Amino acid sequence: PRPRLPGGRRPWVRETLELSPGGALPALSYEPEDEALRVGEAGVLAPVAPVAWEAHSEGERVLVRWFRARVGDPTAKGLAALVPRVWPREWTSDLLALLTDLTLHAERAARCAEFVAAGGRGERIGAAELRSAGVLPVPPAARRPATVLETREEGPEGQFALL
Repeated sequence: PRPRLPGGRRPWVRETLELSPGGALPALSYEPEDEALRVGEAGVLAPVAPVAWEAHSEGERVLVRWFRARVGDPTAKGLAALVPRVWPREWTSDLLALLTDLTLHAERAARCAEFVAAGGRGERIGAAELRSAGVLPVPPAARRPATVLETREEGPEGQFALL
């Protein structure tokens, strides 16, 4: 299952996302006061955490890069022009998942930074606690590499999913 933000922080589509009918490259913008991500002229997703909008990779905003990779340049020629002229539903699902992942990653990174700043000091878990939780001793089956020979066969002609 996909990770999810708590109900009040989960982004959702407030206004339908569409590509411009005239072929103009739609804009992607963020309104911090409303925590709203604007896609094109009318599309709005909210609430979008500021950390999701500010996330950078290789000197560029992750959301801008993601958006440009899908929308492309509507005036392009040749193979570069092969981009959807309408906003597919899958893009909306992918964008919502990306917003969630970026937000959760930023929160986790902040907690990791706090841990490092504290010098890794904190509550320690000993072997006794691990035994009482059933983590130790490690079962022999977990020590061996996985093998398809021990997997119950499923599907047609003995196929099974490697998930």
